[in-house]
Amino acid sequence: MTVWDRPDPPTRPAPLDRERIVAAAVALADEGGLEAVSLRKVAARLDVGPMRLYGYISTKEELFDLMVDEIYAEILPEEQPGDWREALGILAHRTRQAARRHEWLADLLGGRPALGPNALAVTEASLAAFDGLADLPTVTRAVETVSAYFTGAIRREIASLRAERATGLSDRDWQRASGPHVMRMLATGRFPALAKFVHDGTEVDAETSFATGLEWVLDAVAAKLARPPA
Repeated sequence: MTVWDRPDPPTRPAPLDRERIVAAAVALADEGGLEAVSLRKVAARLDVGPMRLYGYISTKEELFDLMVDEIYAEILPEEQPGDWREALGILAHRTRQAARRHEWLADLLGGRPALGPNALAVTEASLAAFDGLADLPTVTRAVETVSAYFTGAIRREIASLRAERATGLSDRDWQRASGPHVMRMLATGRFPALAKFVHDGTEVDAETSFATGLEWVLDAVAAKLARPPA
């Protein structure tokens, strides 16, 4: 029986329910990452004994599942988008925005599909946007391809933010500090393509980079959908 199927225990003294437990866990994760979350710490935040939580949640993994589904409620669009491209684009941007608010979400993206009601509603909205446009294998690959892009892009962006906090160096400061080494390596002539990138490349912000890459991926999916069946 999954955490979604198991009913809450009978009401006891000191009000407690999964909603309060999850809210406390999300607050802890927002403050200190997933490593700051444990059933003991959640119980302390709620001022109850740790054993009280086991009536609602069996493991920390179940707690993470509930936390992820809570964030999927923020990702789920209020209305069904007009077409598949808008649907997947909105999903990608809303997932990125949620991960910016809750950085720990990046650590839980990309594994097995989330099975909570909000996550299933997001998946339903994505698949429904392709209704009548292509066969199921094509739709599956399209959704998976877009998901793989924004999951990877989000994880890279969050990793960069964490590195900035850990080192105290912004990306620009890190580039300056690494500059002498990079220039010495480029001067060897072994990396001509990289040298051109370093000297002539244009730097863009994370949001622009994410949006541009997303549009390229959506263009590729559109081209696949437009191609007649073999």
